Amino acid sequence: MKPYQFPESFLWGGATAANQIEGGFNEGNKGLNVADVLPGGKARYDILTKPGFDFEIKPDQYYPNHEAIDFYHRYKEDIALLAEMGFKAFRMSIAWTRIFPNGNELEPNEEGLAFYDRVLDELHKYGIEPVVTISHYEMPLHLVKEYGGWRNRQVVTFFDKYARTILNRYKDKVKYWMTFNEINSALVMPINGLGFSIEKDEDRYQPTFQAYHHQLVASAMAVKACHEVIPGSQIGCMILFAPVYPFDSNPENVLHALKEEQLFNYFCGDVQVRGEYPSFMNRYFKEHDIELEIEEGDIELLKEGTVDYVGFSYYMSRTEKKKKADEDASEGNIIGGVRNPFLDVSDWGWEIDPVGLRISLNKLYDRYQIPLFVVENGLGAYDQLGDDGSINDDYRIDYLREHIKAMGEAIEDGVNLMGYTSWGCIDMVSMSTGEFSKRYGYIYVDKHDDGSGTLERKKKKSFYWYKEVIETNGQKL
Repeated sequence: MKPYQFPESFLWGGATAANQIEGGFNEGNKGLNVADVLPGGKARYDILTKPGFDFEIKPDQYYPNHEAIDFYHRYKEDIALLAEMGFKAFRMSIAWTRIFPNGNELEPNEEGLAFYDRVLDELHKYGIEPVVTISHYEMPLHLVKEYGGWRNRQVVTFFDKYARTILNRYKDKVKYWMTFNEINSALVMPINGLGFSIEKDEDRYQPTFQAYHHQLVASAMAVKACHEVIPGSQIGCMILFAPVYPFDSNPENVLHALKEEQLFNYFCGDVQVRGEYPSFMNRYFKEHDIELEIEEGDIELLKEGTVDYVGFSYYMSRTEKKKKADEDASEGNIIGGVRNPFLDVSDWGWEIDPVGLRISLNKLYDRYQIPLFVVENGLGAYDQLGDDGSINDDYRIDYLREHIKAMGEAIEDGVNLMGYTSWGCIDMVSMSTGEFSKRYGYIYVDKHDDGSGTLERKKKKSFYWYKEVIETNGQKL
């Protein structure tokens, strides 16, 4: 196999989110967040994408994020396993409601701050670099119910206080930061990203983009604060990136794919990297009767608070056709599109396209010319235990190998790539479906969709494979 030359400083590791691994949802004075009210099961995706969610916990529902995989109590065991694989970096998030339980307190919760001190210290014990996402789909529920989520300008102030609190607390322990996870995903799933459910589908445009403006201002404030508080730090944005292919060479489909890609892939990134709204949004705002309320100083702040690198998730590409028929639908892809006949799909119907990662890296680097960081990529699959307790997940190894090869090719293309933290390095709750059976990890966790299981950790075959990948800096795949 062709040897690839990854930079000596390349950050090999894995990625998680607090709400999907920690559990302990009501421990340590933690407040409720959006993830805590999302039930498990495939119906969750309908809740995330359709109007009218009430944000209430119901006695007859199962909420898998409440215990998750109990990282809250087992973080030492889990970090030791990551260290055994040789991780250079571990992407994690901080739960806003562990620090400010309601989101708007005057003083932070010391018990929550101390928990992350312990986690970060444990990572440093093994020489693992933390990569911390400030907000990863876990907005305080109080801010959702009482303030309407990011629609309300006051939330910018609350977020700024939260961000500055953790930046100051962990300034000697964290060099790499990101502001909002998959910020553009709220175009599809506003509950996770913006903290509200659209009441009527046709009314979504104005509140969504006003909320986006507030969030983009908050991101710029966090970037400025990070540079002030932690000299030499690097703070990035985080985009859900899926290159958009036209279904065919029909110019109407090519133009349709271009417009879809501009809105979904580049709108948020352009503001966070370039510091201004892209010109293509002017027509979009006009056509959808969107009039943003922009306060004095906002435009200057966006320009001053540009990110140091672009972090992004890559799971799939997307194929678009202007006039779609029912039989064209690609049901598994979470961001729509039509079925691409050239691609296989995962157990959950997500199209598998490693070449699309190389395309994504080239597109992003050509556009922004700042370092890139693949902070999510992986295969959700059903894993079966053998009679001897082993998990031979060769399908996952094959998936990851092809995507790492695509990164190697992109580096040869001239892309400046900082690192790779594959998603779900340990099995956890699926964000989109609330299932444990949708497994991504190198480490198997005995937890199941009905909440049963011992939480025992087991190493999969991919554990040993990825260990060798890291040891050889990507030379041996």
